[in-house]
Amino acid sequence: MNTMKTDAKDALRNTSILLKKWSRMSLRNRIAFYYTIATAFLLALIFTILFFMVESMVYKQFDDEVNNEVSEIFADAHVTSHDFTSFSRFTNCIDDKEINFNETKHEEKGPAKIDTEFIQLVNTQGQVINKSVNLARNVLIFKPRETKTIYFNSTINNSTIHQGQLPLFNRDGIIKGYLIVAVPMKKAIIVLNDLQNVFLFSFPGIILTLFVLTRLIAGKSIRPIEKVITTAEKITHTNLIHRIELPYHQDELYRLSATINTLLDRMQEAFQREKQFTADASHELKTPLAVVKGTLEVLVRKPREKEHYETKIQFCLKELNRMASLIDQLLMLARYESKKMNPHREGVMLSVALETVTVRLFPIALEKEIKFNIEGQEKATVTTDPAMLEIMLENILSNAIKYSPARSVITITVEQKEKYMMCSITDQGIGIPEEKLTAVFERFYRVDESRNSSTGGFGLGLSIVKRLADLQQIKISVNSVKNIGTTFTLIFPSSIPVNPVPQKRVTA
Repeated sequence: MNTMKTDAKDALRNTSILLKKWSRMSLRNRIAFYYTIATAFLLALIFTILFFMVESMVYKQFDDEVNNEVSEIFADAHVTSHDFTSFSRFTNCIDDKEINFNETKHEEKGPAKIDTEFIQLVNTQGQVINKSVNLARNVLIFKPRETKTIYFNSTINNSTIHQGQLPLFNRDGIIKGYLIVAVPMKKAIIVLNDLQNVFLFSFPGIILTLFVLTRLIAGKSIRPIEKVITTAEKITHTNLIHRIELPYHQDELYRLSATINTLLDRMQEAFQREKQFTADASHELKTPLAVVKGTLEVLVRKPREKEHYETKIQFCLKELNRMASLIDQLLMLARYESKKMNPHREGVMLSVALETVTVRLFPIALEKEIKFNIEGQEKATVTTDPAMLEIMLENILSNAIKYSPARSVITITVEQKEKYMMCSITDQGIGIPEEKLTAVFERFYRVDESRNSSTGGFGLGLSIVKRLADLQQIKISVNSVKNIGTTFTLIFPSSIPVNPVPQKRVTA
């Protein structure tokens, strides 16, 4: 019992070792192995079919030879297998075939000659009536109770012969005996054995050669995969710009390489977004956090008046609100760049959107006594996302308020241009230098750092406007003249009719 348990454990251990080796086998070896196994099975099937076909043809030829010999015997005896009356009818033909009817010649010594045909007559009990002289003391194998002609192999003096056993019927259909004819198969057996040996001994050589060639071909075929692996191993977060060289042939490996390159593009884009977000957040939050920390450290050094505490706390709350606003804007940009923002477009009247935004910004504009002047079509309608449109208008108008002088006017013009609807917002501020116009939509870009620090801007408003506009296929442009003013223009791609609502003009 213990021995059986030990053998079972050894078998399981050996199986586990084989499985581990198999799992570590290289791809080229697995391809060569699978292909060789499949080809070996197919080749073995083909060799087997060929051998049996040749063997069948050989035996068919010998069957025909036996039948020809039988036909000659019946022709010489002037009988058929269905009108047999007695064995004496075969006397003449047996003499011609050198069959000896004398019992003395039955006992003739010496081996049978195996290079000629053999003939034998037996009764229904299997007793030999006559046989050819060349059989000598040998007799052909008899199979009793056969009612049809049968063919089979036997041996004489260790040599293979092919026999045909034919039943002899009288006119009443009763079997009276059997005629057995045999022909030698020595040469045919040699040919069949040679053919079998060729198949058996060539099979391992063919399989081994096929495995080696398949392994070489598989190695050459998967060479692009090795290049993919080598390139992928070199790519880290510090060199995401590297890409896999595309193979010459546009096959599955080409698609694999192209797919991996596309994946690397997405990874690089995501990594850059994360890196940019982290850098932007840390850069912009560093200053207000330092200000809040410094203010609180000064407050705790010694007791102060209540009014002083309230002033500093209000200042800290203002800085914290600015940081919260900055984080909201950064998150909005991150959502846009990660493709998580989907606009919900519908028909929107520009007059309604402008009214909502100007009412919201009224308190800020009132501090500088800035007025809003809305001109143009009152029933202008555009197809856009209402929430995104309000964010875009609010950021542009907030920017105009910040950089406009006190008691100035911000003009908002809505007009139809061919198939497009245009909305222009013009301020009377200090303007933007022409060489810096293309950079105003970049995140954290400030035309004048000292000016923006005083107004509390982050450089994110126009960046958000540009990205939301691109998301909705809205074109945005900017024109500016220094010390005269700046105009931002939104060009909407199409408009749809909705029920008109009277426009309300808001001024401050």
